[in-house]
Amino acid sequence: METASTESVRKHVRIYVTVFVALMALTLITVTISTLHLAPVAAIVVALCIAALKASLVAAYFMHLMSEKKLIYAALTLTVVLFLVLMVLPVSHFADRGL
Repeated sequence: METASTESVRKHVRIYVTVFVALMALTLITVTISTLHLAPVAAIVVALCIAALKASLVAAYFMHLMSEKKLIYAALTLTVVLFLVLMVLPVSHFADRGL
């Protein structure tokens, strides 16, 4: 019984360390991309994509959403949809003005 518990803890620690390393790598990629002096729109799109990936890693593993029920996924999906709507509204406003 003790061995299964120890192995389970090791498995979880390995997952957390892997996610941590991925988050650090994505942070370094974000910093590196910021030094490339991309066009503002491209830089923002790339930064938001990396930030979304990092947020999904944190939510899935550190907040334990990987093992949650369907209701949690429904609430998370609604949050993402509303976030996207709130992001599209200002962009469409500025696009209509020609800025």
